[in-house]
Amino acid sequence: MSESTPPTSPYATVQPLSPSDEKLWATLIHVGGIIMSFLPALIGYIVLKDRGPFIRAHSATALNFQITLMIAYVAGTITSWIGIGLLILLAAWVLSIVFGIMAAIAANNGQAYQYPLAIKFVN
Repeated sequence: MSESTPPTSPYATVQPLSPSDEKLWATLIHVGGIIMSFLPALIGYIVLKDRGPFIRAHSATALNFQITLMIAYVAGTITSWIGIGLLILLAAWVLSIVFGIMAAIAANNGQAYQYPLAIKFVN
């Protein structure tokens, strides 16, 4: 009988990201939210949540904020015919930019960040 190698699993084990990679991806997720709404946060959460605690916290926080913004955009669109919706849409857009930049700076510095006004949907 010949020596055989142990069977390999078709599922690769997840390798943790280095701290600098975690900071980079967290920063990109926050900046991506300004440009592409909830997609970067959703993709980042699905793909990177098991790669480290820092990236998991930031991607979940960004996803919660982006879902909250989507609710504000829908509410603003529905109520725009009475005028108040336009103010809601403008406020949500400004908050998306300001809080997204603040979160990206915190992520780039390796600090935790919690968006104000975000409803917690994802842990």
